[in-house]
Amino acid sequence: MILPETEWRVRAGLDRLAATLGEARFVGGAVRDALLGIPAADIDIATPHPPAEVIRRLKAAGIRVVPTGIDHGTVTAVLESGPVEVTTLRRDVSTDGRRATVAFTDDWREDAARRDFTINALYADPATGEIHDYFGGLADLDARHVRFIGDPLQRIAEDHLRILRFFRFLARFGDTPDAAGLDACTHRARDLMALSRERIADELLKLLVATDAVRVVALMVARGIFDAVLPEIDQAGAERLARLAERERQGGIPPHAIRRLAALIPADPATAEQIGARLKLSNAQKRRLTMAVAPPAHPARPLAYRIGVESAVDQLLLSDRPIDEAASIRDWEPPRFPLSGGAIVARGIKAGPEVARLMRQVEDLWIAEAFPDAARVEQLADQALRSAISR
Repeated sequence: MILPETEWRVRAGLDRLAATLGEARFVGGAVRDALLGIPAADIDIATPHPPAEVIRRLKAAGIRVVPTGIDHGTVTAVLESGPVEVTTLRRDVSTDGRRATVAFTDDWREDAARRDFTINALYADPATGEIHDYFGGLADLDARHVRFIGDPLQRIAEDHLRILRFFRFLARFGDTPDAAGLDACTHRARDLMALSRERIADELLKLLVATDAVRVVALMVARGIFDAVLPEIDQAGAERLARLAERERQGGIPPHAIRRLAALIPADPATAEQIGARLKLSNAQKRRLTMAVAPPAHPARPLAYRIGVESAVDQLLLSDRPIDEAASIRDWEPPRFPLSGGAIVARGIKAGPEVARLMRQVEDLWIAEAFPDAARVEQLADQALRSAISR
């Protein structure tokens, strides 16, 4: 089989990089995605040359090179069209479920054997496009079958994250789960406790926006995959995720990983805050997750103005409110409140807490009247001032 024409294949500088390396092949996700006819996020190249030789060749050719993962044989070639990772063929010497000690090799099959799934162990010749498949990845890709290379239990023992990767790839590329792989993931689910929570969060958030996330998450819940690291995710959460995904579809609103995580967990801000901290989400992600599980307290546009469009859409979709409300604000840009504190002071109010109180009062009236123009805001400010003086 020959690698089909694809957008990334004609990236500026890629042919020159391949020619500079000499013996090299495209590998992994870019090859897989080209065969599926979908865009590839990253391009990886494998070569039998040791890292020092890769660096020497690239520098001699005037290609900028960064030793991003030199201990594991990976350097990054910086092309005018973007970075490309170049990794020396390798085999695992020892693993502890989180990281591996590797030795370099010149055997392509040995390099393929250390990869996780058959569909990720496909190589393509840069010059001819010829596909090299050592473990039946082409057949599995055609059958939409996600299958570990070799013994699934051994693959998981080498890297526990492969449990979550199995389900993420199943949600993205699979029709039916490989029975042996599913059983191995179920048997070793508690191994996830040994992983950093950042790695777990990264895989989980990617999984939640995959094409078949709803079905696969339900399968994970049924198999107890989350029990050790996220026991809050249960059957009720899987059902809430299914409902959310359907509401997203009906509203024409793209899925968002944090919104979907919010559907999976109990609708309690304190619990959401704890989970966000446990997964070591960014501050912005934690705020969005905590906000999403709260019930919407205002109509759509006032809500979006007060808490932001993203969080308002999250709350509305996760609630029982009509889907049209969320759809109506997804592209709405909240207006800027056209009144300054100086305008209140100019009306004779001394700078201080009373100015802030009047500003909030006028802003509340402005929101209640559906954000009228500046002239109307001036009237509202005068009314608020008269009310304050008469008290």
